[in-house]
Parts: sequence; structure tokens; C-alpha cells
Amino acid sequence: MGYGICFIKRAAGHHGQTMRLSRPPPLKNLRAFCVSARHLSFRLAAEELCLTPSAVSHQMKELETLLGMRLFERRTRSLELTAAGVRLREEVEPLLDGLDRALARLARQDGRETLRVRAPALFANEMLIPRLEEFCEAHPLIDVQLDTRDPRPMAHPASADVSIVIADTPPPGVRSSRLFSTPLTAVCAPQHAGRVARLGRAVFGALPLIVDRTRPLAWSSWAEEVGLERPAPRQVIEFDTMIAAVRAAEHGLGIALVPVVLCQSWIRTGALVRVFAVELPTPEAYYLVSRPRDAERAPVKALTRWALAQYAAA
Repeated sequence: MGYGICFIKRAAGHHGQTMRLSRPPPLKNLRAFCVSARHLSFRLAAEELCLTPSAVSHQMKELETLLGMRLFERRTRSLELTAAGVRLREEVEPLLDGLDRALARLARQDGRETLRVRAPALFANEMLIPRLEEFCEAHPLIDVQLDTRDPRPMAHPASADVSIVIADTPPPGVRSSRLFSTPLTAVCAPQHAGRVARLGRAVFGALPLIVDRTRPLAWSSWAEEVGLERPAPRQVIEFDTMIAAVRAAEHGLGIALVPVVLCQSWIRTGALVRVFAVELPTPEAYYLVSRPRDAERAPVKALTRWALAQYAAA
């Protein structure tokens, strides 16, 4: 398959000499490699690629065999890139991104453009989708692709033109615009409000504690802010996304610690009630980011201006 990506490797036993590969790696293997390298997980890569983890693992073994080098260090519970894997990702990811853009330009001869946006699911559901109609009406020639698979994005992936990332400081290597920070507050379903009023701090021994796996230390920090020992709950229910934790609290599973700004609609309508008035400040903020070369594209500029106007008062 001739797609303009040429790989060479050292001939065994001949230091400094190189030879061409007998055949270029399949494009699917290179895409799977870049996604696996980004997640450092074959399981998460498989979810994004709609494959099985074993299929992704097999593709990586094929690629390593073809290149004659290991790309991953396979640990018991994690993956790490080798030095060769780091170099390959740095070389290949921009090429695949450029290929995708070239194909998209060829496919669209009517002046339309596609804007790929990555955002955490709760942000997308509460802060983006309810307001997106205004942006789409103002920019009818921009098609939007929204990806919400990463529960807590902290880096801007090659597969997106614009990302909403969560970070303590402006992410390096990208153009970033700070949108807002949001404190955390403890909430439960309204059917538990009477028990909360009656038991006070003892309610943590009566209701399960809902934990967002992406913020494992949040409850300890909240307890310190309130002046309590860390809650010793009757039961712990852990979720891998904040939106799942919020929905669990809404359905009465227990007490959850949720971002105030992103959960205003639930609190305002009474679907969730605050357990205590205390709000836990966090150093994190939501940033809108893009690669420097993308930041000058008209669709990215349009979304950036729109987002800054939308979230200025958040």
C-alpha cells in the first residue's frame, strides 16, 4: 500500500547499515499503534477502534515483527513505550493526522469543513450540547464530530482538532484558552434529604459513598475542608466517569462529590440536593486547546471565540 510513509530498519549484524522493509506496515496497524500509545492500554485502544483487546495486541505484535523492534514494554497491569515506540509515535502520528486531513479535504468539494472535538462526557452533556445549536446555526458549513470517550482528558490527542482538557496549569505545547474551574460539592437524591437533615455527618454511615475513579483523593480532600475525618461509609460504589457518578447519585445510590458548575441543572431543578453547603475548591480548570497549526484554521477559531463567549460567566 503506497501512502507515502517509508520505514527503514537496521540490517541485523551490520551496524550503521539500513535496508528497506520488505513491505510497509498496514495503515490499520499504525493507527492502532498511535491509539495504543496515546492510551498506554490495549483495552482502551480497542474501545476507541471498535476492536477487541486481543485484536489490537495481535496488530502490535505484527507491527513489532515487521519493524524488528519492540514498541511496548508489557507490564502486568500497564504498558510503557520503548524508546523506539516514542520515536515511532512522534514520526507517525503527525503523518496520519495529515493524511486524514487530506482525505477530508478531497471528500468535501462544497466548502464544508469537519471540526473534530474531544470533551469529557459530563462537560459535553451539560455545557456543550445544550448550547451547540447556536454555534451550528451560525456556522452551517462546519460539521461537528464530538468524541466523549475519554472520562478525564488531560492531553490533546492527534485525533481531535479541539479538545476540552482538565489540568492544573495551561497544557504545554498547545494553544490553550482557560474556560473555568469548578469546585466540588456533596450531593444526593431528594429522597435522601430527610435522612441527611436528621443524621447530619452521621449520614455517611447510612448511605453508600459514590466515588469517581478519576478523582480518587477527592473525598479525602473534601473531608479535610469540612473538618471531618474521611467518611467511613457503609458501602463504596466506584464509577469510571464523573457522569456515571452523577447519574448514580440522581438515582439514589448514595452520596457523590460532583463539580458544581457542571451539575447546576440537576441542583437547580431539585434532581440532586446538596448534603452540605461546603464547596471544595480544586486547582483544576477546563481548558480549550488545539495544536498551534490548527489554531489558525477558521473552524477552530470560530469554536474558540464561541466557547470563550459562552463560558465567560461560568
